[in-house]
Amino acid sequence: MVDQQTVLQLAAAMSDTPAPIYQRVKQAIVSQIRAGHWQPHQRVPSESELVAELGVSRMTINRALRELTSEGFLIRMQGVGTFVAEAKAHTALLEVHNIADEIAARGHHHSSKILELKARPASDEEATALGIQPGQPLFYSQIVHYENGVPVQIEDRCVNPLVAPDYMKQDFDQVTPYIYLTQAAPLTAGEHIVEAVMPTRRERELLQLEDHEPGLLIHRRTWSGKTVVTSARLLYPGSRYQLFGRFTNQV
Repeated sequence: MVDQQTVLQLAAAMSDTPAPIYQRVKQAIVSQIRAGHWQPHQRVPSESELVAELGVSRMTINRALRELTSEGFLIRMQGVGTFVAEAKAHTALLEVHNIADEIAARGHHHSSKILELKARPASDEEATALGIQPGQPLFYSQIVHYENGVPVQIEDRCVNPLVAPDYMKQDFDQVTPYIYLTQAAPLTAGEHIVEAVMPTRRERELLQLEDHEPGLLIHRRTWSGKTVVTSARLLYPGSRYQLFGRFTNQV
């Protein structure tokens, strides 16, 4: 059960304005977060608890929590609960960085789970992306990255064995693919394609997303000289992540 004080704070913050009830619930939750009464990572009352304590319908509470999740104020994890979100983490759009370094820079702990690591023949699409022949061997890895135990990225990566021959020998529990690849084939160029997607059921489970939550997908290719080193599909939870880019135009 949630601390009764948490619910009492929310009830006290409910305004008597003529706004729709779901909007008043949203405003009350946001006011508690902004005032620092509800801290990042703190579990918030469940739908059932809010319905019972505030005397409003489940549909109203569900809409308020759903919209606050989409707006980045809350994180809803299947089978776990709803929590206050930190200010959205961001990843660099115009540069290529190590996700472990990005997380460490926020003062948080990075960990990862290797789901697949194998050599296999390249499909037509993968061969085109890597600039190799269909059926030619490539290295494939799928890794989930976590920030303070919360999943923040699914990394699906195809690697050109010609320029990163020892990829399969690396201990990716200790180092990220970025670390090895930048040493084996120093980065000279990269490209990004960004799109909003609806994750598959398995991806939602891995990222602990609700059914309606969108994903933020980056397709990334990198080169060393004239050779494509890797083609990666990086999927982030759209409610917890944003992209950041900066450029200067020097004359």
